[in-house]
Amino acid sequence: MQGVHRWALRFIMAVLVLPGLSHAQSSSGGDATLLDMRDAFRRNNTTQLANLLPAVRGHALEPLAIYWDMKARLESANPVDIRAALDRMAGTYWEDRLRNDWLLLLGRARDWPNFSAELPRFRMNDDRQVSCYALMLDAASGRVPPELAAERVRSLWHAQREADDGCATAAQSLLASGHLKPEAAWQRARLAVDANRPRVASQAVGLLNPEWAAMVDTVTSDPAKYLDEKITAIRPRTKELVTLAIIRLAVNDPSAAALEMDRTRWKTQLTKEERSWVWGVIGKRSAQKLETQALTHFANGEDRFMHDDHLAWKARAGMRAGAWAHVRDAVAAMSEAQQGQPDWVYWKARALQALKLPDAATASAQARTLLESIASERGFYEQLALEDLGRPITTPPAPAALTTEETTAAQRNPGLRRALIAIRLGLRSEGVREWNYTTNLHDAGGLGERELLAAAALACEAELWDRCINTSLRTPTMQDHAQRFPTPHRSAVVSRAREIGLDPAYVYGLIRQESRFVTDARSGVGASGLMQVMPATARWTARKIGLTGFQPSQITERDTNILIGTAYLKLALDDFEGSLPMAAAAYNAGPGRPRNWRNGPVLPGEIWAENIPFEETRDYVKRVLANTTSYAALLTGQPQSLRARLGTIGPRLGSDATINKDLP
Repeated sequence: MQGVHRWALRFIMAVLVLPGLSHAQSSSGGDATLLDMRDAFRRNNTTQLANLLPAVRGHALEPLAIYWDMKARLESANPVDIRAALDRMAGTYWEDRLRNDWLLLLGRARDWPNFSAELPRFRMNDDRQVSCYALMLDAASGRVPPELAAERVRSLWHAQREADDGCATAAQSLLASGHLKPEAAWQRARLAVDANRPRVASQAVGLLNPEWAAMVDTVTSDPAKYLDEKITAIRPRTKELVTLAIIRLAVNDPSAAALEMDRTRWKTQLTKEERSWVWGVIGKRSAQKLETQALTHFANGEDRFMHDDHLAWKARAGMRAGAWAHVRDAVAAMSEAQQGQPDWVYWKARALQALKLPDAATASAQARTLLESIASERGFYEQLALEDLGRPITTPPAPAALTTEETTAAQRNPGLRRALIAIRLGLRSEGVREWNYTTNLHDAGGLGERELLAAAALACEAELWDRCINTSLRTPTMQDHAQRFPTPHRSAVVSRAREIGLDPAYVYGLIRQESRFVTDARSGVGASGLMQVMPATARWTARKIGLTGFQPSQITERDTNILIGTAYLKLALDDFEGSLPMAAAAYNAGPGRPRNWRNGPVLPGEIWAENIPFEETRDYVKRVLANTTSYAALLTGQPQSLRARLGTIGPRLGSDATINKDLP
């Protein structure tokens, strides 16, 4: 615990030396009142909030207190009082947060005069619902061509997970005017059914005709029954309902959906677009099960009618099967935005190299151009591109040292100061939001690169490693790997890793992804501490390594968390025969899943990782391995290889008896 006390002292000193921090701003009495207001806000106690507010006047976090007070009574407050509160918070995150909340309320109330008056002052401009309301008004007034507004609304609407009001209202208006086509509502419903969100599907179809929403409920609640009722898909509505029914069937049983699609009536009654979309869903779901027939399912449809998500899984299934023409075709059919992502730039290059068309020299030159466009130390595919070009992965040169003026400007930045003070008081969520707003959104385009490096340095000095990393990651051309890949708790991590035969870079790479070095971090599922250990896993591992007297409350203690987390990681690594990708997958998703995922063909590690069915785990494994490679370069000063760490992955060579079946 001594290390924690040193951290707290250093953090408090970092805050208190900020220029211009008055006694009132850091007084313990004001701090205590703020925490009381936080508790009152959680209870929605408007009376207590109003009574406490005068006591924090002059405190650095007074804008937060004003926000709590007004937010708790926003629905009943009059515009004059709301604007007065906004004026008192002028220039702060909390001003714009309250404005965002009010704009949503005004949109739901259809109070367009006040909405239109307040919208130009909204600096964050990052709320989909607010954007949809605004586009609807712009289309109605002629400020934006209705066709352009409709396309933007469609994109925002399709990207929303929930049945929120803003984009649904805008879509309804543009559907009524004819500028948004009915196909947009049906596609929204298809995406929702595929994502197991039937209520969202019902809302979308209900915009076309309120009576149809109940039909969608019937279809999604029992798709097999609906399809067995001798439906004839002649009318467009019935065709779409059949499409939704088979999509729903495919979510749980792609083989059953494939059999359904082979019926003659659907081959003749559904359109080519509808059939292709359904086969895209069936292929995707089959590919996520790592089934060999996935490519056959995809081949029953046309790429041009499939969604980007379907095409991504077609490409994954293709690389897994070594069918590189399928990879090439799937990437070529993706939207321009998705094609431009480093992942698909890389796999397009790999497909060109494998196919050697129109000839080997031309294909090699085209692939090299693609790899050059993404090659860097920045991420998983960027690092692989470097290696494919014959270049090792090293730590890039550090940017020029910050000047005194740059450092002082960061220290004096009001938003960063408020964020540091909030985090010191235990208001981490509030402080993080203030920090992110200040660095990313307060000014158009966010802070400049040198300003971001100075802000990151301020966070590093306060040992706020998550803000240090995330802020430094925003610099597009300057890479400061000392900020992006810090090594706090170095003695504890390195000595423990070496003691049990782990690469310290691997441990650091995993911690950076798990917690960003936030010692008391807690996940939504109950994982805790630097290495985000689950309670049951902690108890099992403590028993396994003979840690007597272990109590669950100890898991957030730095040394205990490192002891247990590294022990579990080593056990997982041993169980997976030293495979870093599989051990990382086991750490994230449990060991049973990667044991299943390894069955099938022997694959290069990057293809195996890209085919992990769970998006979270797929992203996690790639990030941990890229982190590990960057940390290894930083810790050793030597060139590194990501591909060597990925290795090849296939079925276990030894007997199943060697599996550690107790590993949780």
